[in-house]
Amino acid sequence: MADEQQPKKKKKKHNPVLDWLLYAVVRILVIFLYIFDVETNLRFACVLGDLLWKFYGRGRQRALENLRASFPDKSEEWIQQTGRRSFEQLVMLTIDILFTPRLVRKHNWRQYSRFRHAEQAKWMIHERKGLLLVTGHYGNFEITGYMMGLFGFDIYSIARPLDNKYLNRFLYGVRERRGQKIIDKKGASEMMPSLVQQGSTLGFIADQDAGHKGVFVDFFGRKASTYKSIGLLALTYNLPIVIGYSRRVDNRFFFELGVTRIIFPHEWADKDDPLTWVTAEYSKAIETFVREDPTQYWWLHRRWKSRPKEERRRAEALAASQEVDAASRDCHAAQAAGQVDASLRSA
Repeated sequence: MADEQQPKKKKKKHNPVLDWLLYAVVRILVIFLYIFDVETNLRFACVLGDLLWKFYGRGRQRALENLRASFPDKSEEWIQQTGRRSFEQLVMLTIDILFTPRLVRKHNWRQYSRFRHAEQAKWMIHERKGLLLVTGHYGNFEITGYMMGLFGFDIYSIARPLDNKYLNRFLYGVRERRGQKIIDKKGASEMMPSLVQQGSTLGFIADQDAGHKGVFVDFFGRKASTYKSIGLLALTYNLPIVIGYSRRVDNRFFFELGVTRIIFPHEWADKDDPLTWVTAEYSKAIETFVREDPTQYWWLHRRWKSRPKEERRRAEALAASQEVDAASRDCHAAQAAGQVDASLRSA
């Protein structure tokens, strides 16, 4: 049986006047933020993150559910603290993005970052033989592409544009200021073959839910739908996959950029299902660095939204069984009530 076709959501129409007004407010806010140093702004971001945790009930509930399912052995106190801290990190990322081009230069990058197990990956990128760089919604994932662009590495980051075109243009300008190149997700598939052939590195954030047609692999003990595109690119062009992260150190504007795993083409050559194997391997590598500091992961996003076909069928069968049981109970109750009524009339 084929997967069910999900109805396409109608695209929300945007009011260009409201979009521009929102953009203007954001630009004014950014100017205000630049009055203060980055550490002051990060402390303010923590306050805003706490407020977001307190008042964004739906996101808080989703984060708590994801944490409880992913860390069943942890206490409720740990779950609450980790969830709250993840919201703080989310707001701090905004400050990171705005201040990175203003602070980080070729001559002073060591003041703001350090590398861990990244030497081999660096030389592989420098060889320009084609490479896939994979990470997750974790820490300051934006700074990796910025640093590579800063030092002249040929990297293209695949990203989904914002719906507000004014904000999107501003954000892209910030991200591309030092050489990083951004490709809109919609048009990326047409460009990828030529970029791979010229030896470029393609950067992906690989932990979004991919719907019912994704590859379902283990992620924190549960099946998670994962996009096929990364694995298909690797298999088609024999490209190594580097899985890395950028983790904040303490509460500062300082980051550890590390590599957790490099998957080489020879590793999947003898696998029966290389696409699933590759997808499972890089998902496992993402889980590895998330477990080292879970507070920096985006627990509020709907990573486990889609469920495998077998699981959906079991859920549907269970629901149908429960409906039958409920109808049977109602029928028995009605019969019993009828019998009581009949006995009362005959008495």
